[in-house]
Amino acid sequence: MVEKHQFLGVEAILASPRMRDLLQQVRKAAQSGASVLLMGESGSGKEIIARAIHHYSARKLKPFVDLSCAALPEDLVESELFGHERGAFSGAYAAKPGLLELAHNGSLFLDEIGALDPRLQAKLLRVLDTGSFYRLGAIKKTHANIRIIAATNSPLHDSIHSGAFRNDLFFRIGQITLTVPPLRDRPEDIEALASHFLAQQNPELRFASDAMMALYAYLWPGNVRELRNTVLRSALMAKGPLLHADDIVFSMRALASFENQPKDFGIAGLEQAMIRRALEDSGGHRQRAADSLGISRNTLARKIRSYGLAAAVTTQPQRRLA
Repeated sequence: MVEKHQFLGVEAILASPRMRDLLQQVRKAAQSGASVLLMGESGSGKEIIARAIHHYSARKLKPFVDLSCAALPEDLVESELFGHERGAFSGAYAAKPGLLELAHNGSLFLDEIGALDPRLQAKLLRVLDTGSFYRLGAIKKTHANIRIIAATNSPLHDSIHSGAFRNDLFFRIGQITLTVPPLRDRPEDIEALASHFLAQQNPELRFASDAMMALYAYLWPGNVRELRNTVLRSALMAKGPLLHADDIVFSMRALASFENQPKDFGIAGLEQAMIRRALEDSGGHRQRAADSLGISRNTLARKIRSYGLAAAVTTQPQRRLA
């Protein structure tokens, strides 16, 4: 079953048990009001989970503000977070509130928090402990009631051991820790997400069974972000209404990784699973199952015999066309 949610204007597509379980954890964490640390590989969907935490929290009607700590130089990160007064530094021609102020009574999402400079870590820890801070160049404190949701794409323990990340800040932001699993560990989401991205790009296109098996076979080191880009590229280059395996335009990185993967991808097993699923979804109706797989009924019948699925098919309740 595919679940669709909207979190602050961003759609979330869930089909795997692992992501449904994670969403249950998110609902509980959101109600607690505690700081949350999200762990997971780049592109796995940590920002959507952060938005979900805000959505389910008591702060949902207040601002959700986000910052990638690795996207800006250190001096700009400090200004973005804490704001500044006019004349605080060269180019500060007017006062500017920081993201901490803008997130007052709401949530502040700090992505890639491991990239935050240790000096700023100390200042952030003080904000979390006292609820107050100084704008750059200010002589009066500013107060902000915020909830921190932080994310990292690599474990912070090594950074703590090397002194690059403060141990006390780690415990402060990680009052609750949630892990977003990589896409390869939740294969049920691949088809749901790929179909969703394809419909967004071109609702007249759909995947043939061999194309979907090619998507299943790849390990997706770039996770959901890489899957989305692959589907969008493939849709733009489509030669017909049905996308086959040869139409999937993987990135050069993906192709190199594909070549280094074991050659036994278990395609037969994937095909069997997809046929079983199509038959279950169609209530055992072979024509509907064949249509959903993008193959002819005769091809489906041949594969059913080849894989010895005839007994499984007869156990499915037959439905009549209206």
